[in-house]
Order: sequence, then C-alpha cells, then structure tokens
Amino acid sequence: MKDRTRKLAIDVIYLCNKLPNKQEYKIIANQLIRSSSSTGANYRAVCRSKSTPDFINKLLIVEEEADESVYWLEVLKDLKTDQESEILRLMKEFDEVLSIIISAKQTTQNKYKKSS
Repeated sequence: MKDRTRKLAIDVIYLCNKLPNKQEYKIIANQLIRSSSSTGANYRAVCRSKSTPDFINKLLIVEEEADESVYWLEVLKDLKTDQESEILRLMKEFDEVLSIIISAKQTTQNKYKKSS
C-alpha cells in the first residue's frame, strides 16, 4: 500500500501537469495534488501507529484524503478535459484504495470492540 499510494500521488502530479494552464485548473490541481499526496503520507503514518485507536484514527484520515481526491477527479471529469481516460483510471485506483482502507478500518474496529 505504501508503494501504491505513492504511485497514485505521482500519477496525479503527471495528470495535473497535462491540464490546461488556466486558473480554475490550477486551483483544482493544487487541491488534488495535496489530497492525493496526503493519502500516501498519512498511510505511512498508519504504519507507525502507536495503538489500535491511533491506527483507526489514522486510517480515517487516509479515507478522508482519498475520498477528497476522488471528488477533485470527479470535478475534472465533469469539466470534460482531454484527460478523461486517465482521470477514470485514477478514480478507479482511488476507489480500490478506499475499499482496502475502509475494510481495514472496519475489521480493526470490530476486533478492538471484541477485545475491550
């Protein structure tokens, strides 16, 4: 997952470099780069969690950042850029990451509740 989320951030940066050089795209690109790179950075923090509650809280942050990335990709898709196929590919990858994170969060929460 560390490699996967890092690659996602890099792919988003490449996508954003191909967007039109207009103010609205620059704003979206900045937000998208921030949230996608934060997804990977926060996942690394998950791997250094100090406790189960800390692990769950950090997974929540990763979930939020990945979901925000999907939002910005949806906005780009709706703007009908010539990068639609790459946007759809990235959306699919973020959706898969989100599924993994949500599953890990739910599994950990269930195990934690049973042990408490």
